Order: sequence, then C-alpha cells, then structure tokens
Amino acid sequence: MTANTSLPPHKIIGVAVIWNDHQQILIDRRLPEGVMGGLWEFPGGKLEPGETIPECIKREIKEELAIEIEVGKHLITIDHTYSHLSVTLTVHHCRLLTGIPQPIQCDQICWVKLDDLDNFTFPPANHQIIAALRQQVITNKQEPNHF
Repeated sequence: MTANTSLPPHKIIGVAVIWNDHQQILIDRRLPEGVMGGLWEFPGGKLEPGETIPECIKREIKEELAIEIEVGKHLITIDHTYSHLSVTLTVHHCRLLTGIPQPIQCDQICWVKLDDLDNFTFPPANHQIIAALRQQVITNKQEPNHF
C-alpha cells in the first residue's frame, strides 16, 4: 500500500532588502488576514512566467510600495517549506531610487537598522535572510556593500 502524500504548492519569490541612504532596511507588515497575517517581512512577490528575478523584484516593489528601486547583488537563495506552501526566496540587495514607500498591499511599513530586526516578528524563512545580512556585515566588518 502506498501513502497518498500531496506536496504543498511551490512558488518562486523575488525578495528585496531595500536600503536607504541612512543604512536602514525597509520592512513591511503583512495584512492581518490570511496565513502569516500580521508578520513582518522583506517585500517582494511571486515570479511571473518569462520574468527574471530582478524584473520580478522591481515590478512587485512598484506595485506593493509605489517606489522605484535598483536591484543589486544577490544575497541568498532560501528553500523553505511551510505546512501550506513551499517557497524559493531569491533575495537581492536593493536601493531606493525614487518615491516615498506607501503601504499599498501591506498593513504597515517601517525603516529599521539591521540591529533592530529582532524587535519584529518575521516568518521562519526570513530568519535566514537576517542571518545572511548579519554575516555579511561581520565578513565586511562594516555595513554591507550591496552594489
């Protein structure tokens, strides 16, 4: 007899670690409804067919936050499986070019220093992003060079 195991759906997500000129990172809080509602995250979204990860990140940030960004160096790629979803997060450093971030598709936005990220509750996969950012600072012995 074989067990009927159904795998959760898989999504490829482009994720932005958006830096401003004050070495702060933009995070957003998910809308309260739905799975993981109310948790903080690094903004981004689902890769569309025919799109590159940098194109996905730029599009999602424009749609979700109404700002223009420059997509810089790749930080980390994370494969994570939740009970309801399997994700591949491809994370890039990004820089704010123009606009003032607006919480269009999220509940709230906040600019924070890397050291302050522990004050916010993130989904489990995002903890690896924070760890990678901190490791990069230790390796560089300074704020990360994102471009």
